[in-house]
Amino acid sequence: MAAQKFRKMNDSASLLKLMSWLSPVFPTGGFAYSSGLETAVQSGLVVDANDLRDWLKTALSNGALHNDAVLFAAAWRMSNAPKELTKIAEMALALAGSAERYLEMTAQGDAFIKAVINWPDADDVRFPSPCPLCVAVGAAGGASKIDLTIALSAYLHSAITNQAQAAIRLSVTGQKGASNIMAALEPDIIALAEFAAQSDMDDVGSAAMNAEIMSMRHEHLNGRMFRS
Repeated sequence: MAAQKFRKMNDSASLLKLMSWLSPVFPTGGFAYSSGLETAVQSGLVVDANDLRDWLKTALSNGALHNDAVLFAAAWRMSNAPKELTKIAEMALALAGSAERYLEMTAQGDAFIKAVINWPDADDVRFPSPCPLCVAVGAAGGASKIDLTIALSAYLHSAITNQAQAAIRLSVTGQKGASNIMAALEPDIIALAEFAAQSDMDDVGSAAMNAEIMSMRHEHLNGRMFRS
């Protein structure tokens, strides 16, 4: 009975950490980035809720979020190995397809590190600098002994939520449409989290060319609402 109560307390503590770290109010500035979605909207690639669902589904299956999940898992495992963590961060940065994608990854990662020092276990991590967000959150989760699959699911859900919020601001869909998409993508999020939890660095790779092109074109977009 005591052991079961202890596990429940640990699970609750882990859930609270994830809810705090991945909350919209956690000072990472995620609201300022669209990951190329803004350009996709202006270019006519994403014009309604169906297009948005397909765009996000591709990001999970073949795009940047697939790579982020694999790198997150690697960082989780190497949270107490600074040299290996640096190598993972370098790989993540090498995969940035544009200057804005690089900025998005590093600015949010560095902001996350500055805020997560309020949690003692995470503060013990020797984070590389610069540090992509996926690596920073993964390492913090590993140091805090949060279940990897749960941590991945929460991270991916947060990333999709940020995109859905961006789509609302871009008038692609309303809140009802965004909530429908969030519900529809739950199986995809879970599938990627379970895959990434068993992955290794050989599983890094993406083929979402339109997303990469939209991210690059965003650098020259006039009247921008987002930073990427």
